[in-house]
Amino acid sequence: MFSFIIFWGYRHYQWLSHLPVSGHLDVRTVLQMNEPRCGMKDISQARWLEQFNGLVNRKRKKRYTLNKKWYKHHLTYQILNWPWYLSPHQVRQAVKAAFQLWGNVSSMAFSESMSGAADIRLAFFDGDHNDGAINAFDGPGGALAHAFFPRRGEAHFDNAEHWSLNGRGRNLFVVLAHEIGHTLGLQHSPFKNALMAPYYKKLGKDYLLNFDDILAIQNLYGAPPSGKLVQLPGKEFAFFQDWNPKGVEGFTTANTKPFYCQSVFDAITWDMENLFYIFKGRQFWTVSLNGNVSEPHILKHRWKRPPAYVEAAAVSGSDGKFYFFKGSKCWRYKESKLEAGFPQKCSDYGLPQHPDTVLYFQPLGHLVIFKGTKYYVINEETLTVEPYYPRSLKDWKGIPTETTAVLTHPDGSIYFFKGEKYWMFDQDNLRVTASGKWAEDLSWIGCKNS
Repeated sequence: MFSFIIFWGYRHYQWLSHLPVSGHLDVRTVLQMNEPRCGMKDISQARWLEQFNGLVNRKRKKRYTLNKKWYKHHLTYQILNWPWYLSPHQVRQAVKAAFQLWGNVSSMAFSESMSGAADIRLAFFDGDHNDGAINAFDGPGGALAHAFFPRRGEAHFDNAEHWSLNGRGRNLFVVLAHEIGHTLGLQHSPFKNALMAPYYKKLGKDYLLNFDDILAIQNLYGAPPSGKLVQLPGKEFAFFQDWNPKGVEGFTTANTKPFYCQSVFDAITWDMENLFYIFKGRQFWTVSLNGNVSEPHILKHRWKRPPAYVEAAAVSGSDGKFYFFKGSKCWRYKESKLEAGFPQKCSDYGLPQHPDTVLYFQPLGHLVIFKGTKYYVINEETLTVEPYYPRSLKDWKGIPTETTAVLTHPDGSIYFFKGEKYWMFDQDNLRVTASGKWAEDLSWIGCKNS
C-alpha cells in the first residue's frame, strides 16, 4: 500500500513539474526537486482539471481556493521587516508593484498601512519561525517562501536567501507577487509559465501573468471595473534597485525604526565609552545610554577584515579590545586594528564552534562563552578554556539555552536575548529578575526613540 502511494505521489509531482510521468524517482525528478520553489502545497491533478473545466464551461466553481476568499475589494498590507541589505523604500516599491500586478487584472485594490492592523502582513524569517516544523525555512535554495490563504493574511520569506531587486540573485519582486497570489486565495497552477506555478520564475520578455493566473483571480474577485487588463512584461520589474526612492509616496525616514528592532539581531556589546554596539548581518549600529541610535554602519568600514557577519561579540572590560566570533574562528581588535595573528582558529584551543553568545564577566575578569547547555570561561591572553570548564548552564538559573545575544549593562545587570524576548540576570544573586520583549521594554536599546 505504501509503495502504491509513493508511486502515485511521484506521478503527480512529475505531472505538475512537466516531467515525463513514470511514477519512479529518476534523475530528472531528483534534479527538479532541488530547484527553488514556493513552500506551499500543490493542488492535485484531478482537482485542478475539475476546477479548470468548470472555468472554461463557465460553471460556478471555486478556482484554486480552499473555499476561502476576501469578502471585500480593498485590502491593506504591512511590511514588518526586510533584508538588511535592501533599501526599505525600494522594497516598498516592489511590494506595491506586486500587489498592483493583481489589481491590474481584477477588481481588487490595495494600499499600505504604515501602522496598526492590516489585512495582509509580509515578513522575513530564518529557519523555524513558529509556523510548525513543516514550514521551517531551509536556508538558501529549496523553499523560498510560503503564505496563508484568506483570511489569515500572512506571507513569510526565507531571510537566508540572497534577495535582490534587480537581475542578479533571487528576485524578490517575482516571489512577492507569487505569495501575494496565495494570500488572495490562489493555489498553485500546473501551467509552467504561470506566475502561480510552484517553481521560481525568472523575469523575461513574457507577461508575468498568463491566462491561467488571470482566470483564477477573476473567478474570485471579478474583472477590473474598467474592463481593461493592464499587463507588462516581466523584464519591466527587474530593476527596482535603479528606481528613484523619492518616488515612493509616504516614505519618511523619521518613522522607520532600525532594522534590528524589527527582527533578531546577531550580537550586542558595549565599549568603555558607554556606547552599545548592535550587530545584524554586515551592519552595526551604535546606541547611546539614552537610546539614541546611529545610522547603520558597514562592519568592514570600521574594523579591518572582519567576518562577513558576527555570531557573537564582546568587549574586554580589562583593556577595551573587541572580540568577534564566527564558526571556528575568532577576531581580536585594538580599537579598529586587527591584532597580528588574527583571525585564529580558536576551536583548536577548545573553544566551541558557532558560539551562541559571549560576554565579559566582571566577577571573574574573563570572557564567558555560551554554547547550548554549557558555558566556557576563557583566558584572554591564551584564548584557552580555564580549568574545570565547561560547566552546565544550570549555574545561570532561569537562562534558556541557545540565546542569540548577551550584554553586561553599565548598571551591572546582564541581559540575555533570544528572539523577541530578553532575560535580566542579577550577577550578585545569580538569578533572573525580569523578562519581557526587549524592543518594547528596554528604552536604552534604541527602538522607542527611533
